[in-house]
Amino acid sequence: MSLDISTLFLVATLICTLLGGMLFYFGRQENIPALNWWGAAYLLGAAALALWTLLGPSLGDLGALATLAVGFVACGVMWNAARVFHGLKPNWPGLLLGAVGWLIVVVSVPADQIALRTTVGAAIVAAYAVLTARQLSAERRKAVRRNWPTMLVPLLHGAVLMIPILLADLLPAPGAGLSNNIWVTLFAIELVLYAIGTVFAIFMLVSERTVRAHKAAAAMDPLTGLFNRRGFSEACARIIEREAEAGRPVSVLIFDIDHFKSINDRFGHPAGDEVLKLFATIVAHSLRISDLCGRIGGEEFAALLPCALDEAVTAADRVRETFQNCGIEVDDAPVATTVSIGVAGGPANIELDVLLAAADTALYQAKRGGRNRVVATAEEPLSLEHGRRKAALSNEPRSSVVVRNNPVGQAVA
Repeated sequence: MSLDISTLFLVATLICTLLGGMLFYFGRQENIPALNWWGAAYLLGAAALALWTLLGPSLGDLGALATLAVGFVACGVMWNAARVFHGLKPNWPGLLLGAVGWLIVVVSVPADQIALRTTVGAAIVAAYAVLTARQLSAERRKAVRRNWPTMLVPLLHGAVLMIPILLADLLPAPGAGLSNNIWVTLFAIELVLYAIGTVFAIFMLVSERTVRAHKAAAAMDPLTGLFNRRGFSEACARIIEREAEAGRPVSVLIFDIDHFKSINDRFGHPAGDEVLKLFATIVAHSLRISDLCGRIGGEEFAALLPCALDEAVTAADRVRETFQNCGIEVDDAPVATTVSIGVAGGPANIELDVLLAAADTALYQAKRGGRNRVVATAEEPLSLEHGRRKAALSNEPRSSVVVRNNPVGQAVA
């Protein structure tokens, strides 16, 4: 059974038109510029196929060659859509390079060298397919492993495009021209499959990014931009597991802004929000990039540091001193900004709840001792259940050390 090439290309034209319109629609609805670019690529490709299939004989040589140039521009738009999807600017010279290169080939290669022209045109399309796959591989490593089809589809398209064209040149069917060559027929079928497969890959990418954005939003505090309690706990669990594998200790800091209610009562809640945002900025800038910090309550913040207790105490006092000296004013009236900090450290594989409970106890001692100070405690139990059993069998209080007092220098026993 033979398949009509014109019918196959007409089917591909209709499919590309439908998919291009759908991509444009969703791009406008969801405000995703990359979908608009992908939609434009499909519509340009559909226009080129339609002109080639329906008007090919009446276009003449120059018209047919110009139609192919439009198809190469569509390939460039497809590649640039992947760039825009990853936040890059469109590469306009690269977008037009394929079409310009094709026109140069047309001028320099004699008209009777149809096989050579066809091979060069296929190479241009394959090059854009490789560039698209390479751009899509710019996702994070885990995302790349999950979204391998998004890179495989354009790579297969480039390979399937080049192989039939090269084989058609090397192994032509007896008495068959380019229009009814079996390899070109296979390419027409592959073109339909590629159009559908690419849209599937595009929506898989967009869906994965949307889910990731929603997860990130659910884990963030909208006021300060730090992790909320849920996001902080989930991120800390990953860090503790990583440090446990290396046998390294971790430490937790809990911050509580002193007399925050009086700031709200005196200056209003907008001023209180500014104090919270200022403190969040100070914490983020005072800690290392490998440290985690989050807002776990109204005026309560926490941080996880993959380090020993003494290093965590130094970092905590740096935050305390910076916040105290920030010099914030509301309506030309100075705002007293101090913070009490509880610090707890533990061995590898200690549970986060154990550290938070110990740091919270140290924080209570810091506030009871006069505020604006850092109190540290070392936790030995490896699990929360172990700690509860130890506390039930012993009436001895946890040992705490005041590392840095307030400016008055008054020590706490």
